[in-house]
Amino acid sequence: MGRAFEYRKAAKFARWDKMAKQFSRIGKEIAMAVKDGGPDPDSNLALRRAIQNAKGVNMPKDNVERAIKKASGADAEVYDEITFEGYAPHGIGVFVECTTNNNNRTVANVRAIFNKVGGSLGTKGELAFMFDRKGVFTIEESQLKMDWDDFELGLIDAGADEIEKVEDLIVVYCNFEDFGNVSHVLDEMGLEVQNAELKRIPNITKELSLEQSKEILDVIDRFEQDDDVQNVYHTLEISDEMAAELDKD
Repeated sequence: MGRAFEYRKAAKFARWDKMAKQFSRIGKEIAMAVKDGGPDPDSNLALRRAIQNAKGVNMPKDNVERAIKKASGADAEVYDEITFEGYAPHGIGVFVECTTNNNNRTVANVRAIFNKVGGSLGTKGELAFMFDRKGVFTIEESQLKMDWDDFELGLIDAGADEIEKVEDLIVVYCNFEDFGNVSHVLDEMGLEVQNAELKRIPNITKELSLEQSKEILDVIDRFEQDDDVQNVYHTLEISDEMAAELDKD
């Protein structure tokens, strides 16, 4: 995974240049977490994770509290999670996760984007084999006060399968089923997680030319600009050299 994966993540957040988009995404996470597990983060892991992610994008505490209160009310908005799989140009697989209160609108919007860019919307499960479901935790390295070996061993025992340093961050990966265990151990270590998410990591990737890569990133940007879209994953391979070239633009 390494720097290329982190570039994709960083590039995604860089393209979300409007604070409202980030807050809306977190607000939906909070709403769904409260609906499924209640308003108490001490007993609701999903809500605790959403609050951590809110801190990671500097969402004000008042906004978080309002979102929890709104989601707890009788007139709370009801959201559904739906996913789409398809191909962008040049054979790049795309997996789109959405949270919506209007399925018909979301289906129409996602299909329209695939059509406009010359891609194709596939059937559910068609691309699932291309992605592994992973838990990904991001922590500021400056928080770590314990011995690195003890830190690694503690997380490996909890189920972490990869731990790496990316600039001033520590990124921890684990299998889907170990997400709760790793989250609990990080809490016990007294580490405040900057971001904790379940992601789809591509296990099959394809490298393209610089111009073709830019074209694909523009396609990803189209999806991410849609209000119903939460996450977009793809199989474009971005090497360190390619990331450096893209950083120049």
